[in-house]
Formats: sequence, structure tokens, C-alpha cells
Amino acid sequence: MFLFIVIIFTKLTILLNYYHHNDNDDLKVEFRIWFGLIKYKITVPLIKIDDNSPSMVVQSHAHFGEKQEDNQEPTVSQITHNDLLTKLQNGREVLQKVVHMHVIVRKFFQKISVKKLEWHSLMGVGDAAHTGMLAGALWAVKGGIVGWLSHYFRLKEMPHLSVTPHFQATVIQTRITCMFQFRIGHAILAGLKLIKFWKGGKPRPKSKAEFPGDKTKSV
Repeated sequence: MFLFIVIIFTKLTILLNYYHHNDNDDLKVEFRIWFGLIKYKITVPLIKIDDNSPSMVVQSHAHFGEKQEDNQEPTVSQITHNDLLTKLQNGREVLQKVVHMHVIVRKFFQKISVKKLEWHSLMGVGDAAHTGMLAGALWAVKGGIVGWLSHYFRLKEMPHLSVTPHFQATVIQTRITCMFQFRIGHAILAGLKLIKFWKGGKPRPKSKAEFPGDKTKSV
């Protein structure tokens, strides 16, 4: 009972770091509880389009603690358009089966604190006029996303944003650093509310076999 109470009031901190430079991507997600005493890290060092099929190849590995095992093999997965269709269909099934889901999710979002948000971009398309237009559009997109975050989440500090145009070269570079924090008890409560408002029975998840025509090879 005591352990359950401790877990309910424990704060979960999620750190997200994403870096994109032209065709290279690097994503790191870290989960921390009890002031970093327990950590779980997910690293995605490779996100690319498969040259032999209309799919995306993702390489990742996950581990507890600070250090990754030297002999740990990365997990390589291939995401096709049918995988995305399956997830979208299953998501729609869930939305249809839960009453007032948007209210439950919004209330949970209001319990999430955004303690840090940095988003810096360097971009250029080789033409000064077009680069300036795209830089302005990117500023608008960032402003819209920050406005949405401030409406649904609790921003603890002002986000640090920048857009640096490069007028002489074609380059796309962006870095996003985020830190989210919420109590595990709030997540448990949101899950219980979803179960309470469930209606019409459990939705039947779609499988990839229900989307014919997928001949993409597996990795």
C-alpha cells in the first residue's frame, strides 16, 4: 500500500532531444523518476527512407541506467504505409468507443508541465527570396505550435525559438529539446477514466493483413 502511494505521487520526467541535419536524424528519449535514480533511455540513431521499397527504416535501442551494453544489438524495424493505416484505423476505433475522450485527455494535458522547450532551426534553399519566405513561414509554424502547447499544457518558462536563414546554400538543420513532467497518479487516473467511459465493447484492432496489397519486404 505504501509503495502504491509513493508511485502515485512520483513525478515522471520525460526528456526529448531531436536533431535533424539534411538526411540525418537522431532522436533520444529519456524517462526519469526519483530525481534520476531510475532512468530508461531510448535512442533512435537512424530514420531513413528505404531505397528498395516505399517504407521508412527505423533503428533504435533502449536501456536502463546511464550506460548501454556494448554487445546490445539495435532493433531495426520497417514502417510501411499499411502500418500507418493500421495505427490510424485503430486510433479511430478507440476515439469512437470512448465518450468524452477529448475532455479526459485535455484535463490530463493540463497536469503536464513543460519545464523546457528549445527549438532552433537553420534553413536555406539556395535562393535568398525563397529562403526569406520559408523562414517567415517557419516562424509562423513555430508560433502556432507554441500557442497550442500553452493552451493545453502548463508552460513553466518561455520557449526559446530561433530561425536562422542561410541565403547561400541549401541546408535544413533543426534541433528540438523538450522536458515534460507529470505525476504518475494523474496518468493512472486518466487511464481509469478512459475505462469508465468506455462504451460499445472493446474495439477490434485492425491487423496489417486486412490491408491487402502490401508486398514490402521485412527488415
